[in-house]
Amino acid sequence: MYGTGLAKGLLLTLRHFVESYMDDLRYGFRKYHHSTDNFGIRQGTKTKGVITVQYPDEKVAVPERFRFVPFLIVEDEDHPTRAGKDWCTSCGICAKVCPPQCIWIVRGNDPVTGRPVPEPEAFFIDIDICMNCGYCAEYCPFDAIKMDHDYELASYDRTSHHIHDKERLSKPNSYWRSIAPTRAYDEMLVRGTWEHKDAAKEARRGASSARARSSQPAAQAPAATVTAAAPAAEATPESSAAAAPSSAAESPTPWSEDEAKREERRRKALERKARRAAKQG
Repeated sequence: MYGTGLAKGLLLTLRHFVESYMDDLRYGFRKYHHSTDNFGIRQGTKTKGVITVQYPDEKVAVPERFRFVPFLIVEDEDHPTRAGKDWCTSCGICAKVCPPQCIWIVRGNDPVTGRPVPEPEAFFIDIDICMNCGYCAEYCPFDAIKMDHDYELASYDRTSHHIHDKERLSKPNSYWRSIAPTRAYDEMLVRGTWEHKDAAKEARRGASSARARSSQPAAQAPAATVTAAAPAAEATPESSAAAAPSSAAESPTPWSEDEAKREERRRKALERKARRAAKQG
């Protein structure tokens, strides 16, 4: 019969129109009462009808991949070795890939030697120019810059509020894990650690040097035992000869065995290079 499809469509629209206000009738005037968790009730999965968020008293939770103005990650204040240290190495990749060119970085220098250090002395982002594309966060090789969820940045003073400096951009690593736990976990799996790459390298280097220091006394313990077993009154040339290595064992070298091997290989390589230069000369 002609017109049945049109009638069904109109009935469906009418049903949705009525159901959109039935939830308001069931809910009553409780939505104007601030003693209950209106936001949790009205924004629940079982809620139906037209929903009005009473902003700014109520705010809709943003998705985890929501991106706004970038921020810089720094270590937490309770970090054992790098408290408050920047993850940024001031490599400048974020400034190069930024489409509107709103990032400005000043690399820091050592005050004694004057050589550049891998940390920014100044970092500025003009949020009025930033298009929130997220290229800076995607291309950063150290995961040092991320997109924030803070979107309430309106003000009447552009110079002091809309040009973010390093102090305002810096936020702890724990903040990033709190606003984006899934992405932080995925990055940790790729990076292999929750910490910065440099912090992981320092930890591995410290662990290897500690193992080297602990292995040296263990290897030299038998010689010290044999020397201690010989009485002082019955000292012989053999025992005195054995005592010399034991005294050297009590004062271990400041470098590890691996470093000594590398130094030996380097010395031999330099000797070979000098012999080749002498032949060619």
